[in-house]
Amino acid sequence: MLLPLVSLPSPAQFQADNFIEKLLKKHPERFAELLKDPDKYQIQILYTKIDRNRKNEPHFTTHRYQVNNSKYFYPASTVKLPAVALAFEKLNKLGIDKNTPMFTGAERPEQTAVKSDTTAENGVPSVAHYAKKILLVSDNDAFNRLYEFIGQEAFNDSLHKKGFTNTRITHRLESPIGPENNRYTNPIRFEKDGKVIFEQPAKYAAKELKSPTPVLLGKGYMKDNVLVNEPFDFSSKNYFALEDQHRLLKTLFFPEQVPASQRFNLTPDDYRFIYQYMSQFPVETSFPEHYTDDYYDGYAKFLLFGATKTRLPRHIRLFNKVGDAYGFLLDNAYIADFEKGIEFMLTAVIYCNEDQIFNDDQYDYEKVGFPFMTNLGKTIFEYELNRKRPHRPDLSRFEVEYDK
Repeated sequence: MLLPLVSLPSPAQFQADNFIEKLLKKHPERFAELLKDPDKYQIQILYTKIDRNRKNEPHFTTHRYQVNNSKYFYPASTVKLPAVALAFEKLNKLGIDKNTPMFTGAERPEQTAVKSDTTAENGVPSVAHYAKKILLVSDNDAFNRLYEFIGQEAFNDSLHKKGFTNTRITHRLESPIGPENNRYTNPIRFEKDGKVIFEQPAKYAAKELKSPTPVLLGKGYMKDNVLVNEPFDFSSKNYFALEDQHRLLKTLFFPEQVPASQRFNLTPDDYRFIYQYMSQFPVETSFPEHYTDDYYDGYAKFLLFGATKTRLPRHIRLFNKVGDAYGFLLDNAYIADFEKGIEFMLTAVIYCNEDQIFNDDQYDYEKVGFPFMTNLGKTIFEYELNRKRPHRPDLSRFEVEYDK
């Protein structure tokens, strides 16, 4: 079993129904093959309709398809979004500006230090620049630095206290150091005008975080270029249930609509920052400079756009966080069309691993995953385009300038 969910959503909020399934079945040309064998593709979907009253206050209706908190999937880079929120929250508690230079030390052989950041305009690392790289292009090293700043134990405790209890963040990303070494986090210091204003010593997470039972998936995995013919155990890997991901999105975009105990302690500028860089295309930023050349509009836009390399429309924005690893493809998005006055939340995962072998780099993202995400986004968008709303939403809160 995974961590128990102690703060269940109300039946009205996450009611089980067949709305999404009916919608998918109306488009057999898009979904027939996937619906024939839903267990094979392990699809989970959460979709929230948003209707505004005359005061522009939102009312939410959430539909679900095969959502199961005990059904494990690897969350990949979707864990980076709570890292940004928790890092900002911690800075606010310390009274430190997000742009303050942050220097990371190393006290163990597996750890690495950071003294500069050549991708930043001023050449120095900061929580703000790490967060920017995470939200723009899902930078792994940037997540690891925020993970070290937050600390493994505080990362999990903070999320659990806010009701995200089907979440377990145990390790850095794209790092081979193993479960035990991931419990250790680096010493960190913040400097202003050349003076140290805060020092955080190296830390060790006292509580071991892993599933109490094995989480076995697939039929084999590659290790040191050799095929091991047995299921891969994910019990020590990160976990971030789809309901928790969807709830996180609502918490960040509609904080006034969730209980105060579940909100993050963020400033108006923090929210503006998150909205900007979740929706901004890499080409719209000046730093890091190489993003303009190395990343295309759809690089981290799976729903609706399927990671297309063509130029995307500017009036439709995905405020989202994607993930892809071990054959799991995910997107967690608040989607807005500012011209047509459309808004909704959509969170989905699909498993794209035909041969059931992990770490062989033979995943079916292009053949199965991206077409599914494109078609799912289109299907929901088309439904939203045609349904009647009592009032056109005022989305000015989410309109930001993309100029840096």
